Amino acid sequence: MIYPIVAYGDPVLRKKAQHITREYDGLNDLIESMFETMYASNGVGLAAPQIGKSINLFIIDTTSFEDEKYPGLKKIFINAEIIEEQGERWDFEEGCLSIPHIRENVKRHPQIRIKYVDADFNPQEEVYDGIAARVIQHEYDHIKGVLFIDHISELKKRLIKNKLTNIAKGGVKVDYKMRFMPIR
Repeated sequence: MIYPIVAYGDPVLRKKAQHITREYDGLNDLIESMFETMYASNGVGLAAPQIGKSINLFIIDTTSFEDEKYPGLKKIFINAEIIEEQGERWDFEEGCLSIPHIRENVKRHPQIRIKYVDADFNPQEEVYDGIAARVIQHEYDHIKGVLFIDHISELKKRLIKNKLTNIAKGGVKVDYKMRFMPIR
């Protein structure tokens, strides 16, 4: 099932997501649907809040960035917690399915250590670097109620304010399904 992507302005994107247990109803189907939704939207990561579910779950697939130095990574993260960030932060242009047509340089650490449980609820602790670390940090921010635009300067935020307002009002055209907040 392909879910609509929740647009900027929906409060679910600003909530801290809740941990889940292996008894979470329909978890395997939800994960499968999240991958379908991400691929249908041409994304490389998707967090549950982006489909309206405030739970600590995100997925990534960085195979489109794969090269000799960084192999592609397709992974499920449940109840994730970044426990260490290392290295000098570096700029890279990011975008977000929930904030279409806006891209900005964001500084992130080149290496992270993260603990989480996999889809079978086996505890994991791993180190990632490069593009994988960046995509994980972006999706991890979503489960903390943080958006990539929160990492840009106040000046840049002012410059994109009208675009953000337009997105929140549903005035954006994309080639994937989106869910907008009703206008009051």
